Amino acid sequence: MTAERCRARGAAGTTVQLRELEWTDLPEVGELDQRIFGRDAWTRQSWWAELAGRPRRRYTVATSGERIVGYGGVDCAGSTADVMTIAVAPDQQGHGLGRRLLERLTRDAREAGAEALLLEVRADNDSARNLYLRAGFEHIQTRRNYYRPDNVDAHIMRAALQLDGAQEGTA
Repeated sequence: MTAERCRARGAAGTTVQLRELEWTDLPEVGELDQRIFGRDAWTRQSWWAELAGRPRRRYTVATSGERIVGYGGVDCAGSTADVMTIAVAPDQQGHGLGRRLLERLTRDAREAGAEALLLEVRADNDSARNLYLRAGFEHIQTRRNYYRPDNVDAHIMRAALQLDGAQEGTA
């Protein structure tokens, strides 16, 4: 997979590119994950296990120059794929990068033959929930007190995918 130029600009008008995550990216991705998610961040072992799950697991990073400013991953298993993670550096949020990463994950799922895409999101993460709603996801279930120790609910969201490249409800 080659790098693709992201249409959205990063903070201060910087150009952002999307490319496949490489093993050598793990230290920087791990640091960014820790900065964004704190105690909910994945461990180094979790990241290694995720990449070992290829080709079923597909991970993308967003770069601005040499810096990783976002990442996302999808598990493509049969007719239903799952967004495993998606995150954007705090100083890059609000510039469309989360949307571009989600579009890439959706494309990856569709190319793998998925008919639906699932994800879970913290109920208190309004910006992420709104991103997913705008992208055609619907809230299908709530897992009460899922995120510990804060006892925050998880919203399970689903988007139906069409294999012709269009997402249902967005044509």
